[in-house]
Amino acid sequence: MNYLSLTVFLVTVTLFAQEKPYVSDVWLSDQGNGTYKNPILYSDYSDPDVVQLGDDYFMTSSSFNAAPGLPILHSKDLVNWELVNYALPKQVPVEHFNTPQHGNGVWAPSIRVHNDEVYIYWGDPDFGIYMVKTTDPFGHWEDPVLVMEAKGAIDPSPLWDDNGDAYLVHAWAGSRAGVKSILTVHKMNAEGTRVLDYGRHVFDGHEDHPTVEGSKFYKRNGYYYIFAPAGGVATGWQLILRSKNIYGPYEEKIVLEQGSTSVNGPHQGAWVETDSGEDWFFHFQDLDAYGRVVHLQPMSWKNDWPVMGKDTDGNGIGEPVLIHKKPNVGKTYPIETPKETDEFNQDSLGIQWQWNANPSVLWSAKLPGNDYLRLFSIAQPKEAKSLWDVPNLLLQKFPAPEFTASTKITLSPEDGKEQRKAGLIVMGRDYFTLTLTKKDDTFYLQQTEAINADQGAAEKILEELELKSNTVFLKVDVVAPGAMCQFSYSETGKNYKKLGKPFKARVGKWIGAKVGLFSISTPDASRGGYADVDYFRITKN
Repeated sequence: MNYLSLTVFLVTVTLFAQEKPYVSDVWLSDQGNGTYKNPILYSDYSDPDVVQLGDDYFMTSSSFNAAPGLPILHSKDLVNWELVNYALPKQVPVEHFNTPQHGNGVWAPSIRVHNDEVYIYWGDPDFGIYMVKTTDPFGHWEDPVLVMEAKGAIDPSPLWDDNGDAYLVHAWAGSRAGVKSILTVHKMNAEGTRVLDYGRHVFDGHEDHPTVEGSKFYKRNGYYYIFAPAGGVATGWQLILRSKNIYGPYEEKIVLEQGSTSVNGPHQGAWVETDSGEDWFFHFQDLDAYGRVVHLQPMSWKNDWPVMGKDTDGNGIGEPVLIHKKPNVGKTYPIETPKETDEFNQDSLGIQWQWNANPSVLWSAKLPGNDYLRLFSIAQPKEAKSLWDVPNLLLQKFPAPEFTASTKITLSPEDGKEQRKAGLIVMGRDYFTLTLTKKDDTFYLQQTEAINADQGAAEKILEELELKSNTVFLKVDVVAPGAMCQFSYSETGKNYKKLGKPFKARVGKWIGAKVGLFSISTPDASRGGYADVDYFRITKN
C-alpha cells in the first residue's frame, strides 16, 4: 500500500469511527435478529409523540423544567433512536425559568408536519399553549409562539383539515384550571399561530374516563379521531374517540390496557403509519424512579377502530407486547441508542445533558483541545434550601434498570475563603451525593442526602472522610428492582470502596430520577473556584 492509499484509508477509517452510531452498554431494544423488545427507550421520554418526514421519523417528549427542552430524537426504523437536537434551547418565559421550576414548563407535546414544516405544540399549565416550528428538525427551530394564553390548558394537538381549516384539541390540568377530565377543541388560524375562539368542549370523562388528557388529533376515512389516555398515569388505559364531525358527538372505545401484563398504565403516545402500510403506536409506561419509558406496539384497524398490541384474553381490548418483529421500513439500519457516556473530548457538552433550569454560559467551559469539562463554583442562591433549588445541576436521565455511572473530579478552590463543593448526584424528590470539598487545608469526601428535598428539607452529611489530594474517582451503582443505589470511591481509580449504605433513588416531580454533576460555593462566596471533570461514563454494573 503506497503513502497516498494509506492516507486515504486512515482518513476513511477515522471518518467511519466518528460517524459510528452510539450503542448503549446497558439497554438495547433491537435484538439484532429482526425483532425488538420493549421498552424501546428505557429512559424518561415522557408523553412521546412521533411524526414521519420523508424517510425519517422524529420523536419529542415532555421535558418539564429541564433545559434545553423539547428533545428531538431521530430514527429510520422506529426502534433505534438517536437524540439529535432540542427545539427549545431555553424555557419561556426565560426569566421565570432561570430558577428551577420542578414539574412546570413543557407538558405533553405533539409534533406534526404541515406544508413541509415540522410543528411542535405544548402546554405550559401556568402560561398557555405554545408552538415552535422548523424546516429542519436537526437544525434551528424558530422562537416559540404563544398560541393561546390560558391557565391550565395542557396536552394540545393540532389538526389541519382537508379544506385547510386548522383546529386544536387540548385537555385541562385540574391543579390550575380547577377542573379536569374534559377535552376542548378550538378553531385556529391557517398558520397555526393563534386560536380564534374560546373553544368547545367535545368530551367529558368524569363518569367513565377520569383524568382524560394527552389528546392527539388525527383524521382517517372521514372520521376525526382523538387518541386520549385516561385513568391516571400509572394505572390508566388508552381511549379512542371518533366522530364524523370535529365537534362530536364522539363515540368511545378502550383499545389498550394492562390486562395480564406487567406493563402498567399503557397509554399516551403516537400513531405512525409507515410507507409499507404498517401501523404502530408509541406509548409510555410509568416506572417510578426510572421515569416514563417508551414502548412500541403493533397496531391495525378493524371497523375503523384502532387495534393495539395483542388481545390475549379476547375481551376486545389489546394488551402490550414485550417482543415483536421490527417495523417494515424497506431496509435494515444499524443499532443505535441515545448517547449516555461523555468523555468531554469534544468542543461542547454531550447532547444528553440538561440543566436544572435555564443555563448560563458562565456555569461551565468546554475549550477546544481540553479533554475535560470545567464546572465553575457557582454561588448557591441565597433562597436555596438545598441542591433541589440550585439551577446549575448538570443532569441526564437514568438509561436502564441497572447501570453504573462513574466520573473523575478534581476540585480547585483557588483562593476562595468560602467552601467549594463538587461531586456526583442522584437527583429526585430525595437526592443523594458524593461531595468533594475542602476544609482547613484538607480535602474531604462526604456522602450526603436530602430526604423530601422537594418539601424544603435540608441536606445532611451522613459520612465524611479525608482525602490525600483534590482528585477523586466516584461511582454509583444502580440495580433493579427498585433503583437501589450504592456509592463508592477511589483515590487511584483502581480499588473502589463503598461509602455509605445503599439508598433508593426517588422519582422527581413528574419525571424520573436523574444522575449527574454539580459544582457550587456558598451563597456569600466571592468568585473563584472550579471542578474539572475528566469523564462521565455509563457502563454495566
